[in-house]
Order: sequence, then C-alpha cells, then structure tokens
Amino acid sequence: MGQEAIEVFRSSIPLFQSLSDPARQDIILMLAENEKLSVNEITEKLTLSRPAVSHHLKILRDNNLVSIEQKGTQRYYMLAIDQALKLLKHLIQTVETTCK
Repeated sequence: MGQEAIEVFRSSIPLFQSLSDPARQDIILMLAENEKLSVNEITEKLTLSRPAVSHHLKILRDNNLVSIEQKGTQRYYMLAIDQALKLLKHLIQTVETTCK
C-alpha cells in the first residue's frame, strides 16, 4: 500500500471515530430528518443530559459533520456533511486504485 493510501486512511480516522458512537449517529439521523435543531430540541429526543448532547455536538462540529446557526441567544445545529463525504469519496477512490 502506498504512502498516499496510508495518509488518506489516517486522515479519515477522526471521522470514523466521531461516527462510531450511537448517540452521535442518532444526532446525525435526527438532523437529517430536520433542517435544524437546538440543543434543547435534540436533548428532548434523546435519553442524554444536555451537557452530554453538547459534548457530542462539539465532536460532530470539530469533525465538520454539523454547523451552527446563531439566532439571538439560541444556537441551531444543522447537518453539514459535504466535507466528510468528500473525504470518504477520496478514501474509497484511493482504496480502489491502490488495493487491487
């Protein structure tokens, strides 16, 4: 396997780690069904505390899976998966061309 493939795999690790948690998966699916949600709205639909939901949203935000829109004092979270999809497509393409 070439150096490029190894680098692409390693650069994908944080994304896979952020997607591996069931609570974060639930949040992503919730945001896929709703245009945007506040932390309180997300917390109401999960069995997690508000601080736990905020923690998961931070991880998702740090890995470019959600974005924030500020409206007054309220922060709304939206799905923002374009960058993650680009990385995954690059990983798939690298694997297809390198690992034959």
